[in-house]
Amino acid sequence: MSKVLWKPDEQQIENANMTRFIGKINEQYGLALSSYDELYQWSIDNIPEFWKAMWEFGDIVHSKAFNEIVNDLDKMPGARWFTGARLNYAENLLRHRDDRPAIIFQGEEKVKQSITYSELYDETARLAKALRDAGVKTGDRVAGFMPNMPEAIIAMLAATSIGAIWSSCSPDFGIKGVLDRFGQIEPKILFTADGYFYKDRGFDSLERISGIIDSLPSVEKIIVVPYTQEKPDISRLPNAIIYEDFLSKEEGLDIQFEQLPFDHPLYIMYSSGTTGVPKCIVHGAGGTLIQHLKELMLHTDLKRHDNIFYFTTCGWMMWNWLVTSLAVGATVLLFDGNPFYPDAYSLFNFAKEQGMTVFGTSAKYIASLENAGVKLGPDDIPTVRAMLSTGSPLSEENFEYVYKDIKTDLVLSSISGGTDIISCFALGNPIGPVISGELQCSGLGMRVEAFNDLGNPVINQQGELVCTAAFPSMPIYFWNDPDTVKYKEAYFNKFPGIWHHGDYILITEQGGVIIYGRSDATLNPGGVRIGTAEIYNVVENMSEIEDSIVVGQDWDNDVRVILFVKMKEGVELTEELVKNIRTQIRSNTTPRHVPEKIIAIADIPYTINGKKVELAVRKTIHNQEIKNKDALGNPESLELYKDLKELQD
Repeated sequence: MSKVLWKPDEQQIENANMTRFIGKINEQYGLALSSYDELYQWSIDNIPEFWKAMWEFGDIVHSKAFNEIVNDLDKMPGARWFTGARLNYAENLLRHRDDRPAIIFQGEEKVKQSITYSELYDETARLAKALRDAGVKTGDRVAGFMPNMPEAIIAMLAATSIGAIWSSCSPDFGIKGVLDRFGQIEPKILFTADGYFYKDRGFDSLERISGIIDSLPSVEKIIVVPYTQEKPDISRLPNAIIYEDFLSKEEGLDIQFEQLPFDHPLYIMYSSGTTGVPKCIVHGAGGTLIQHLKELMLHTDLKRHDNIFYFTTCGWMMWNWLVTSLAVGATVLLFDGNPFYPDAYSLFNFAKEQGMTVFGTSAKYIASLENAGVKLGPDDIPTVRAMLSTGSPLSEENFEYVYKDIKTDLVLSSISGGTDIISCFALGNPIGPVISGELQCSGLGMRVEAFNDLGNPVINQQGELVCTAAFPSMPIYFWNDPDTVKYKEAYFNKFPGIWHHGDYILITEQGGVIIYGRSDATLNPGGVRIGTAEIYNVVENMSEIEDSIVVGQDWDNDVRVILFVKMKEGVELTEELVKNIRTQIRSNTTPRHVPEKIIAIADIPYTINGKKVELAVRKTIHNQEIKNKDALGNPESLELYKDLKELQD
């Protein structure tokens, strides 16, 4: 039975942007919509009208109006949005030029910095002028190998003001991982910090850059931001210059925002790369902007007075999502480093100190808090009104932990989408209830369905996440994919003409969404599909277990379920515990979910962005090649899964 954990009160509903938006739709179209469900149905029945209304509600800055909203909603890929319009993404983010803080930054306990909107505009103007003087023009690629610090945002804004394409990855990527990404897109300019901090330790980035740059002949200039040192030695890097020395010395500059089509390329993002060289996914300026504004203003209820935070790196799409908050005029809170340094309360102390109102993080972080026994008092995060979670499914136990031990009065919005769409398919609803284990709703204007294997939509049954109509934030193309072969293979092979996302989900009768994990990682014992998240929800809430990963092993013309468990310190995997794990899984799921083998393991592999990599483990136990270990945060962990005698019988 659905367990309601939170409901907004009348004042919260009345003051929400969503309520104001419903009022505008009712007024404009002579309707009487009164709930999110009614608004959602209207938005997917009238998709062009919805996005036009969002254009107006988001007050998108443009120099030329559109002449058509969308040419063909059934054309996937290939639908074109807001044709004729001319705009600039950076101009929309720099519309505010006052003394309200735009960015507040904390780098563990080492660095604290605050930049106002007027200062942000001025510094972006100086950097944009310097980039133009260095020969950067529309369509050039500018790359960042940066910690999550203000200069990364400023570099992106300066580059995109010119119409250059921004791409970034976090500085903990290895040399091969960086080259697999930037080597494909051939950047003209490379921004880097001299290093970064993690658990109070400084790590050198310049040595890694010196190993990268020989294989990146396209780079004409390296711009180094001092961070771990006051005066880093850049003599070993060709054509390198310190950030301050590169900035234009002119004051009071106006930014020349290039006015570009709605689908002008803005960002190049990358697939995880755990099964081969990462695919380079190109996102358009207008689609990214309007989708983010919808998600921030309506689904997150973001307003000018808010202080919004997401724990992310510059290599995760949540960084791009967070940065668009500048278009709303909110204060963006950045944190770089280890969220558990110096202790598990680090981010909560940051939240209280900065008056954080929106706290964004990952499901893994929330689970780690619970495992660490973190409990907050009523005065610990007084201003936080919303907590967002993504990266992997959030278990029912973790939902309930947040309301029991973190804060009772906040909207906990588990959200899900991905790099592929630089946004979400399912997310929060500030005027609706939070139900344990469920994402509150599908996104407005997104015709999200669950398809069974026959390609038929199902309700209250598990199926493949699909989107059956075009939406503005679809990739405009993949880099170096002139015939769209990679693009079509990625999303349109299973159900031609329909976006197939690769997540295994259930849509409830009330419109909530439950995520069961990646469909390529689902298990098929006896031909019955099982989502891995169902097993994690049970196992990772057992006090003896710190972490786990579950995969299918091909065995005797079938697939058997293998569960690897990382034990809490000092705990052994005894026969009695194995029996208990099986009992818990059977009683909370089905007999099909019960693992054939349960094996203790010292470490669980994750991507750098904190996602479990079941596919890499599955390949390892089948002695198949893992083509790109550089996408992993702990690639050495895969060695633990090789040639295990427990899997031989």
